[in-house]
Amino acid sequence: MNPRLLEERPADPPIGYKIAHPMLSRDLTRAGFLGVALGGREPYSVLDDAHCAYGHRHRVPSRRCDCGFHALNSRASALGLTCTAEHRTAVLLEVAVLGVYLRYELGFRYARQRVRTMTVGCCPCLGRTTLLADAGWGRPGWHALEAACGGCVRGRMALTLSDFARIAGQGLSVLRAGQIARTPAGC
Repeated sequence: MNPRLLEERPADPPIGYKIAHPMLSRDLTRAGFLGVALGGREPYSVLDDAHCAYGHRHRVPSRRCDCGFHALNSRASALGLTCTAEHRTAVLLEVAVLGVYLRYELGFRYARQRVRTMTVGCCPCLGRTTLLADAGWGRPGWHALEAACGGCVRGRMALTLSDFARIAGQGLSVLRAGQIARTPAGC
């Protein structure tokens, strides 16, 4: 006998938390995010559908594959991922989990998402972040961005947080870490 799990049909989409790197297209007309794990090859938009990272042609998420968007249940768990050196410049995303999803003990794996909020940390100098500046790396056709204060930009291409939200579109809200009560307010 194969017991089936109960289907969830929530009135509102579940909320998840993840980290990613903000990205800006070379022609400065599109903004998105680059994941830090399995799907970190191609930037995704504020509202986007997941694809199988292995190129298989199946519905995402599949129980037999680990593809799809991934998010954690807890903001604190997602922020904990920014403690590692390679993820220090990542931003925290709050996402609405849309479409088909698989729930597991730490979060979700799902087919579609809407990034609702992007929270930017401090500038590396610990100054107050006012800009997103070119991080010095990227993907073909995309610049990676990192938090910066006005004094640390030093001639790099940069845009304001509100300009990033406007280019990204879809109602994205951009916050500084100090604007959230649960994070350190020193930024």
